[in-house]
Amino acid sequence: MAQIVATQMAKRNGLSKQFHFESAGTHASQSKMRMDSRAVTALERRGYPVSAIRSRPVEPKDFKRFDLILAMDLANYSELQRMCPPEFQQKLKMFLSACKGVGTDEVPDPYYGNSEGFERVLDLCEAGVQALLGNPMG
Repeated sequence: MAQIVATQMAKRNGLSKQFHFESAGTHASQSKMRMDSRAVTALERRGYPVSAIRSRPVEPKDFKRFDLILAMDLANYSELQRMCPPEFQQKLKMFLSACKGVGTDEVPDPYYGNSEGFERVLDLCEAGVQALLGNPMG
């Protein structure tokens, strides 16, 4: 969800040439699963075009390849710290670290909840991306 939000917000703000976003998980399977239908519904309801994004695991080359690697929650942040070579540790940040006033430091995993959880995650993704892009008002 965050990748789609970030890509679209960057595009809307004329920043798509300056940024490239990808999503990967510390526990993503190699099977390249599709996005949860509840996530697709929440995104489409807010006008985000949903592409055929598939899950993928974080790869060792990601730490060198990307300028910034964002964790959604503390468990994933700890796992990224464990996986990341020492010379790239400064690239690791929490996704909501630049975001103020959302009432949390972590984006919860909505998978085992209901559709409202996906709406809350989408709210947090929008707020986090706006803050990261330096555009807190959207």
